[in-house]
Amino acid sequence: MVSCLVLISKCRTPPLYFLFISHMVHHSISQNNHIHHIRFELALLSYHAPFSSNKKKIVVDFSSPNIAKEMHVGHLRSTIIGDTLSNLLTFAGHDVLRLNHVGDWGTQFGMLVEHLRDEFPAALSTETSKNVDLGDLVTLYKAAKKRFDVDEEFKTRSREGVVKLQAGDEEALAAWESLCAASRVEYQKIYDTLNIAGLNERGESFYNPYLAGVIEDLEGQGLAVQSEGATVVFLDGYVGRDGSPLPMLVRKSDGGFNYATTDMAAIRHRVQLDAEEGGEAADRVLYVTDAGQSQHFEMVFAAAD
Repeated sequence: MVSCLVLISKCRTPPLYFLFISHMVHHSISQNNHIHHIRFELALLSYHAPFSSNKKKIVVDFSSPNIAKEMHVGHLRSTIIGDTLSNLLTFAGHDVLRLNHVGDWGTQFGMLVEHLRDEFPAALSTETSKNVDLGDLVTLYKAAKKRFDVDEEFKTRSREGVVKLQAGDEEALAAWESLCAASRVEYQKIYDTLNIAGLNERGESFYNPYLAGVIEDLEGQGLAVQSEGATVVFLDGYVGRDGSPLPMLVRKSDGGFNYATTDMAAIRHRVQLDAEEGGEAADRVLYVTDAGQSQHFEMVFAAAD
């Protein structure tokens, strides 16, 4: 992953394209990388042909909110920057696919599904789930999380529920679809306000069929090993605070998968698989994400390389 900050003072193109950009920075960037104030002016006078003579298939991964949670500022920042990058690349003549890698899979869904089982049982039936009003999803999530933190029996059920969901349990899937549908309604309000168009939802769940294959490949290459019942990858150069090798977890001891596995499956689908295999065969993939996730993606990219 490449992190960069570009300050454009002036950009002019040959007359054919008639594009002029001026970018004036009125205040410097502080040590914590916050931009105090920037005035940006873009004047597009005319456009006759794509800039790029070497058209590329480019995937831009941005926004990526989590189901049943509010968008925080990191998601909003990713949404705005990702959409801007996509617009510029499209303008330059590239084939751009905008992907919304929503957090719709993982540990929290076992917790949420089990909470729905107790509080909204109709949500677990495909016949009635569409008629269930889940109300405030944030309140729902907080209630489920509170139970998870204090109730050991509920915590055990939640962890088992994740495995059931990933295995395709019918009731778990019905409840999960209810949560996803309710979240989409709320996210779309924000996307409409920001005038975000053409963003294709392809969440973590999309890659579930590819997860077992990722583990098989990692084990076949001798990268994945067993550690305390779980499957992990140790990468050169990554150590914990105590100096011991830092493992990247790819399969939990209960058989469940996690974010690293999903992200590697996404790389395979976006880069290695062609259209006939259902993939994208992209030339480039841009990830617009929070810097706090830099180590996670560095390890994922190193393992996938």
